[in-house]
Amino acid sequence: MIERLVDEILATLWPSHCLLCGARGQGALSLCTACAAEMPHNVTCCRRCALPLESPAPLCGRCLRREPPWAAAWAPFRYEWPLAQLEARFKFGGDLAAGRTLSLLWSGAMAPPELPGAIVPVPLHGARLRRRGYNQALELAKPLAKRFDIPLLRGALVRTRATGAQTELSAIQRRRNVRGAFAANFDGAPPAHVAVLDDVFTTGATLGECVRVLQRAGVARVDVWALARAPAAR
Repeated sequence: MIERLVDEILATLWPSHCLLCGARGQGALSLCTACAAEMPHNVTCCRRCALPLESPAPLCGRCLRREPPWAAAWAPFRYEWPLAQLEARFKFGGDLAAGRTLSLLWSGAMAPPELPGAIVPVPLHGARLRRRGYNQALELAKPLAKRFDIPLLRGALVRTRATGAQTELSAIQRRRNVRGAFAANFDGAPPAHVAVLDDVFTTGATLGECVRVLQRAGVARVDVWALARAPAAR
């Protein structure tokens, strides 16, 4: 109640503007009504990997052919315009206002069917963290941990070596690139059920490697969460 009142006062004194088109924004969301309506919600998707599907089906063809290492996936948006533009500005452009908007969009999405006991963000290597100044996965995880009132285990995974950018790599190259790049770091017994969280789920190479590391450390069930799921390559 108090937070809403503060937002209303701030919106009156300092009106926000849409980060995409510059029109009058909706308070802290910093999106106009039209641009907010354009956000690509991931409604019809594979229940196991959240891949966007053209028609309803329990599982996508890839998950039917080969079972992924995680138990379930939650990615409430598709990685498409205009959300992809905000994500690029947040991840590569240092635009923290875009990050706040993305966090609010994710926190406002419908919750997954089953909540984990803790959230584990995908870590950055120290060198990249120093260059960027923040870990986008961790920043997106903080509001979700608060919303669901579950622990955020920011140090449960560490990146043990620097890896090249995944952007221009094939699915096979992505898996090779991240193989052996993570280690678990639990203080005592790990939780039985965690969700490993990243900003974008593309091929699942990074998330899959993190899942396997957590499972080897003793986590019985690992889900994967991402703000957005990339569509299948055509």
